[in-house]
Amino acid sequence: MEDTRRSDNVDATEVLQRTPKKKEKTKRVADDGEYDDEIFSIHVCDKEEDGEESGSAESVFSGLEDSGSDSEEEEEEEGGDGSDKDEDDEVEQGDSRDDGGCQKKEEYDLDSSDEEDIRNTVGNIPMEWYKDFPHVGYNLDGKKIYKPIRSKDELEQFLDKMENPDYWRTVHDKRTGSDIVLSDEQVELVKRLQRGQFGDVNFDEFQPSVDFFTKDVMLHPVTNRPADKRSFIPSLVEKDKVSKLVHAIKMGWIKPRRARDDGGGRYYDLWSNEDSSLAAQHRMHLPAPKIPLPGHHESYNPPPEYLFTEEERALWEQQDPADRKLPFVPVKFSSLRRVPAFPRFIHERFERCLDLYLCPRQRKMRVDVDPEDLIPKLPKPKDLRPFPTTQSLVYRGHGGLVRSISVSPSGQWLASGSDDGSVRFWEVSSSRCVQVVPVGGAVKCVRWNPNPCVCLLAVALDSLVLIVSPPLAERQVLLSSERLLAAHREAEPAENAGPAGWSDAEGEERRLGLRLKIRHPKAVKQLAWHAKGDYLASVMPDHSSHQQVFVHQLSTRRSQNPFRRNKGLVQCVSFHPVRPYFFVATQRNVRIYNLAKQEMTKKLQANSKWISSMAVHPGGDHVICGSYDCRLGWFDLDLSTKPYKMLRHHKKAVRAVAYHRLYPLFASASDDGSVIVCHGTVYNDLLQNPLIVPVKVLKGHMVTHELGVLDVTFHPTQPWVFSSGADSTVRLFT
Repeated sequence: MEDTRRSDNVDATEVLQRTPKKKEKTKRVADDGEYDDEIFSIHVCDKEEDGEESGSAESVFSGLEDSGSDSEEEEEEEGGDGSDKDEDDEVEQGDSRDDGGCQKKEEYDLDSSDEEDIRNTVGNIPMEWYKDFPHVGYNLDGKKIYKPIRSKDELEQFLDKMENPDYWRTVHDKRTGSDIVLSDEQVELVKRLQRGQFGDVNFDEFQPSVDFFTKDVMLHPVTNRPADKRSFIPSLVEKDKVSKLVHAIKMGWIKPRRARDDGGGRYYDLWSNEDSSLAAQHRMHLPAPKIPLPGHHESYNPPPEYLFTEEERALWEQQDPADRKLPFVPVKFSSLRRVPAFPRFIHERFERCLDLYLCPRQRKMRVDVDPEDLIPKLPKPKDLRPFPTTQSLVYRGHGGLVRSISVSPSGQWLASGSDDGSVRFWEVSSSRCVQVVPVGGAVKCVRWNPNPCVCLLAVALDSLVLIVSPPLAERQVLLSSERLLAAHREAEPAENAGPAGWSDAEGEERRLGLRLKIRHPKAVKQLAWHAKGDYLASVMPDHSSHQQVFVHQLSTRRSQNPFRRNKGLVQCVSFHPVRPYFFVATQRNVRIYNLAKQEMTKKLQANSKWISSMAVHPGGDHVICGSYDCRLGWFDLDLSTKPYKMLRHHKKAVRAVAYHRLYPLFASASDDGSVIVCHGTVYNDLLQNPLIVPVKVLKGHMVTHELGVLDVTFHPTQPWVFSSGADSTVRLFT
């Protein structure tokens, strides 16, 4: 019995080794001869009971007909090894058997790395070709991979579907004939593909596309397509041409070039290396230019279009001889014998001799320069964002020119002054007019107090400066504003309050928000606040008086004229944002005064005819000035007193300039109806010059009576710009 069982065990083991499951093996239990594998349990038991092989269809496809090994010695060795394994399995597993006597053991316990790589190497062919064969392909060693026994009927498949929790994720592999249980990652991949998504979870389908075919000139080609096969094969057409030429040469139809006959002798220039001419004595000598050949207008019978009309002849006679295009008047004769002698022949010869004798000629080295090298390498505007690009809001309501606008320090409110005699307060985000304050005259300038702790607006009209406290802020801020205006009562009374008159607003004016009136001797054009918010400077341009600049202090209600004499007509003033400096711009110069030392420290030359506006960089080391001759000058105070760069982008007069407080932006407004926004980066390194790049031209205002954009200012926190124009509108660009 033991020999019979051992021989049976050897046959079953060989059958299991030939099955396509690469990690499935059968183990033999001690003396009862039953097997562990569920697939082969029926077939092996039938063989033990009957003592012969079954003739069923399953045995044909199980490979038992060819189950024998190549030699009998190998069968005996495998049988001997199987008996030893039976004893070991009996000792290790003991009672791990089910009711049917078959052993239950993990199928990967006795697995080795050599048996893992059982692959089907038949390639990408239809598996239907193997439906009439007992195998489904070949492994890497060239041995057949036999099909597993699939004896399940529909009932067993239904029970497996109801009881097996992994049935829904089991897939039948036609290549190996086995069932594969998909993992969670594979199931998730299938779900993503069914939903029409990408298989890779980390793949970003919304990433920005790169447009390779753009206007930019690339160093390397976009495609790296390999050369065609025809480029490596000799051309048959050229081969035919060459063979025809060879045949023609052999036949004598094509004769080679004849060699020159030198029998006549050769002649040499003995003095070719010696140069005793004038050019050798003077290395920089240039030959005199030749007289140009005569043209059609010098002919005795020129075409009719070359003859002067009466208007052209009158114009030629009025011109200066040096400005005339032709030194003579073309005349037409019927024949050559009728042409008289040229009256100015001697004069022209004499002038020619004077030109040859007196006019110096110098050799100039010509340098070939690529025009693209002369263009400065500037960054692209899209790399310098953010900056305003589009018109977002239009503030309508004024009935005249909007000469001045100003934004509150919080950025929530916008004030505008117009020639219609009113000051309007707008909500920036909604363009809603929240309050209208009639002031009774054309408003020249409005300026918010830069101190965020107070809410005050300075308005200039005629010879008055009004201090308005609009009820647009919190109660604490309004109380701080009232305390600042009432601080003069606690101070000592001054005998002389200065050249300006101070008075409080009363009645209806106080209800509208007016608090103070400062009366000046002349009309006020421009206002400028100090960064602390206590001092206010006013400009009254007038040639007949030296009182052109006043500085007012709100807390003490005092005014003073800081200059005994003004050198020129003052256009605008500004305080330094950090240091005690005061900028005064006249028509052609900008003077910088030190208020602590009471002396002038620097004088900037604008190189323009008439300065119209001025703005100081938040850092304090750079100044821009706009002028009525369409120029904008950038001054670097640490570099020179002359402009570092002159920008000529506008076609008409520049009315206003402004810096942004946080972003590296500055803008200029002009009468051509445009606002040009430029990127101006200032570096901390003193050796590196500022980077100035124009980034956007904003258009929206209509030119009215040859006036365009009158004022421009930036939002204190956002990269937005406001502009006011002669078309009675205020526009916001974001």
